[in-house]
Amino acid sequence: MRYFISDLHLSPETPHTLSALRAFLGSIRPGSELFILGDLFDAWIGDDDLDDPFNEAVVTAFRSALRSGVRGRILHGNRDFLIGGRFAEASGLSLIDEPYLVDLGGVRTVLLHGDILCADDQAYQTFRREVRALPWQRSFLALPLAERRKRIAALRRDSESAKQGKPMALMDVSEYAVRALLAQTGATQMVHGHTHRPARHVLADGFRWVLGEWTGGDAPPSGKGRVSATILVEEGGRLELRTIGGSA
Repeated sequence: MRYFISDLHLSPETPHTLSALRAFLGSIRPGSELFILGDLFDAWIGDDDLDDPFNEAVVTAFRSALRSGVRGRILHGNRDFLIGGRFAEASGLSLIDEPYLVDLGGVRTVLLHGDILCADDQAYQTFRREVRALPWQRSFLALPLAERRKRIAALRRDSESAKQGKPMALMDVSEYAVRALLAQTGATQMVHGHTHRPARHVLADGFRWVLGEWTGGDAPPSGKGRVSATILVEEGGRLELRTIGGSA
């Protein structure tokens, strides 16, 4: 079996989501493959933050699952694009680049986080190019951890503020960008997250599968309950979106 998940947005403020992740990892059959399509973390400020207790707990959860015979791969999202080799080695996950091609049910399929598809949001794409460039990343990673945390918090506030003034359509994928990526990769099917709008969209020769955000368990006011998410599962060549939930 193969499992595809994204947009967990793990942080110390979402302990129930980490509990749900542990439960999910424990349910995966040995010998299966797990693909994490970005935004595992709500923010990742560098691999030198691995000693943080919360980050250490996440690493331990994956290491335990992978020891049971699960193979895991992870690609960058818009919130954790600074994940590097040290995290991959510590967790046992293989870091892959997008777009990543796989065969799903006999169909050439491209995997990605999905933010690059939001091509109509030009302000975001400009920002994305800036922070994905090596000069910006080297400069940012040279800062002390405390300063990085402050800057990321400020970026998140600015991002949330900017979203308030944007129409929803602007923050969804561009059909032109979808067609362009399929032509570039020779794929007829894609799987991505980012938009938090889980669905199966029909394409000319295949499907566009959108994964869901992990939500519910840490939402105010109670901060209790069940965390749910829409994931994609391939079993016996058949693809299916499934809703999962883990007790907090």
